[in-house]
Amino acid sequence: MNWITNYVRPRINSIFSRRETPDNLWTKCDHCGTMLFHRELREALNVCTNCGHHMAITPRDRFQALFDNGIFTEIEVPAPIADPLQFRDQKRYPDRMRAAQKATGETEAMLVARGEIGRTSIVAAAQDFSFMGGSMGMYVGNAIIAAAEHAVERKLPLVLFSAAGGARMQEGILSLMQMPRTTVAVEMLREAGVPYIVVLTHPTTGGVTASYAMLGDVHIAEPNALICFAGPRVIEQTIRETLPEGFQRAEYLLDHGMIDRVTPRGQMREELITIVRMLTVQPPAVRGDLPAPEAEPAKEEAPAPVEAADKS
Repeated sequence: MNWITNYVRPRINSIFSRRETPDNLWTKCDHCGTMLFHRELREALNVCTNCGHHMAITPRDRFQALFDNGIFTEIEVPAPIADPLQFRDQKRYPDRMRAAQKATGETEAMLVARGEIGRTSIVAAAQDFSFMGGSMGMYVGNAIIAAAEHAVERKLPLVLFSAAGGARMQEGILSLMQMPRTTVAVEMLREAGVPYIVVLTHPTTGGVTASYAMLGDVHIAEPNALICFAGPRVIEQTIRETLPEGFQRAEYLLDHGMIDRVTPRGQMREELITIVRMLTVQPPAVRGDLPAPEAEPAKEEAPAPVEAADKS
């Protein structure tokens, strides 16, 4: 009997062929530090099940939860000039765009779609903060105009989910020009009598707040979302005073009359169904008439969380 062949080699192979736990099975809550199993977090729409903290969610995942049975049709957005200013900082602008597209799997920072919520057709647009901070460039301006034109043409309400760090510096003045362009698009909706509902998510700042994000007929915000033009740190450094606790957060703005509602993400769909049907003079949705829920898949048992190795 060859003990090296029959015992040592199989033992070595078994050690090196052990399955490692994938790194993406657990997500740490930014607020309370709880380790959340990926399937449970997805079912909770990226809301911490321990503290209720609302984490970022992609427009595509948001639309799958928003529309009936997750079915929607994307609306085509005209593509702008790729690099109008030939901008370069530490990287060339096209290189930053390619990196963001590879990381997110999306073409740009806004997704526009049409579908039904509670058997009521709407047009929806959502910004993706993970795509260059959801920055407002020419594409975002084109997307809002395309959404508005689609809504006006078909007399459908427009629901917009904002999430942005402001204008896109790589497009300079062309980015700032999207503020009046999108304001004109909102005015088109108003003249046509089409409802325009804005859902403010974390964070909504800069030129986005100074234009289309604060021009809705109804403004809803997710809990603890930062909503402002200039951030609290900039204001504190300017006025050299300590700001009130929770300043520029959704709850603070609600108390001071800047927004209409603060609604958790899990209740947002039902809230929007009610508001949309009210604004379009339709009777309340009947639950028995809504699409039947899909069968729940077998739940995956959560493995024990693996402590991250100290890399210091």
